[in-house]
Amino acid sequence: MPSHAETRKMPYSARQMYDLVADVARYPDFLPWTAAARIRSRTPRPDGSEVMEADLVISFKVFRERFGSRVTLWPDQGRIDTEYLDGPFRFLKSGWTFRDLPEGGSEVDFHVDFEFRNAILQKVIGVVFDEAMRRVVRAFEARAGALYG
Repeated sequence: MPSHAETRKMPYSARQMYDLVADVARYPDFLPWTAAARIRSRTPRPDGSEVMEADLVISFKVFRERFGSRVTLWPDQGRIDTEYLDGPFRFLKSGWTFRDLPEGGSEVDFHVDFEFRNAILQKVIGVVFDEAMRRVVRAFEARAGALYG
């Protein structure tokens, strides 16, 4: 099962980076291989978190797949957790944490673990997985620069 984890220092606040990642509906504007996004529902919870169910359409080479996920937003903790609901994966889990640094800017931690049901797609993605995840993180960095730079 492919997994990737990365920590980056950013010149933007933890809240700015959190808001950028939490704005799932805008992913098709800047995220590689993301053809469409739709928010199914948003439900605030008494503990201050919010649960969002969303669909993303991922387009890679000849493959085009829709998948659903449950995104739990923890604004007070600077954390976003994503769980798989339905689509082409056997398993998908990812998370982000954001914290302000004393010298300014923030530190952003990202991790993802997943496995496709389709062995051919898994093999194709497996070859380029690490570079693909680095491109995704760079896309968030570039988007932050466009919005906050």
